[in-house]
Amino acid sequence: MTLEDVRTLAGSIRNEVAKAIVGQDEMVEHLLVAMVSQGHVLLEGPPGTAKTFLAQCFSTALGLDFGRIQFTPDLLPGDIIGSNLFNFQTSQFTLTRGPIFCEMLLADEINRTPPKTQAALLEAMQERRVTLDGETHQLPDRFMVVATQNPIENQGVYPLPEAQLDRFLFKLLVPYPSEEEEARIVTRYGQRQGPQRPADFGITAVTSAEQLAAASKAIDSVTVADEITQYVVRLVRATRENAEISSGASPRAAVLLANAARARAALQGRDYVIPDDVKALSTAVLRHRLVLSPAAEIEGREIEALVSELVESTEAPR
Repeated sequence: MTLEDVRTLAGSIRNEVAKAIVGQDEMVEHLLVAMVSQGHVLLEGPPGTAKTFLAQCFSTALGLDFGRIQFTPDLLPGDIIGSNLFNFQTSQFTLTRGPIFCEMLLADEINRTPPKTQAALLEAMQERRVTLDGETHQLPDRFMVVATQNPIENQGVYPLPEAQLDRFLFKLLVPYPSEEEEARIVTRYGQRQGPQRPADFGITAVTSAEQLAAASKAIDSVTVADEITQYVVRLVRATRENAEISSGASPRAAVLLANAARARAALQGRDYVIPDDVKALSTAVLRHRLVLSPAAEIEGREIEALVSELVESTEAPR
């Protein structure tokens, strides 16, 4: 598959998702980058902004095996991974697979369950496998987690552990729609009753597992110049040297940012990364990895503004 084919395929997926989703172009774009670069995405926003439905439509357009877990305070790790049950007829243990055995996992309201249960995803997100009773089980190569969460100010939520946050490629803030978009939403959905399904809007798979694998393989032809690599490193290291940040981004963040920039270039049909690719993705990659210092919190500083300042102050290659 050529990079032009990748760009064309991305356009087909965007058009398919747009049959049901109004606006949210930036969210769809980041989901495409994450899928091609094999990363995970965390969606945060108030209830009713179509976070769950967006994930469902995206999965349907890509033809992925979809799984969903509704995270609740009483959810246990076994409810995610599964368990070995003893079969009295065969006198053997049989693996009952949990919903994590899929290609795209929707972790709905992930911050409503305690950290102990959230930790069940750590191995799966990093190594695409799970270990149960000492036995390792492989997950699909295309395994991707799309998690949704309500803002931390909401009642009944737990903060995600830093180790888990660091495994998400992007954290995307889902905003309320504009007035014009909201009018289109009401027009499209206001005359429908009952639950909404992607198929109700004519969304079908426009790609296959082979095409997705070929699209990911095509990224290998995208060149990252040494100057771009140094730019990414300087940007990530700047988060550790800023007095307003008590905990900066990890080396994993630099690796993921570079890979995501390559994916963005490929989706635009380019075989080289430019500084704008890094700049366009830096906020989504870094915002959930940084912890403000107590003084910065007292002053009311925001992570997004701080990342923007770091991007502006870090010299980009010409």
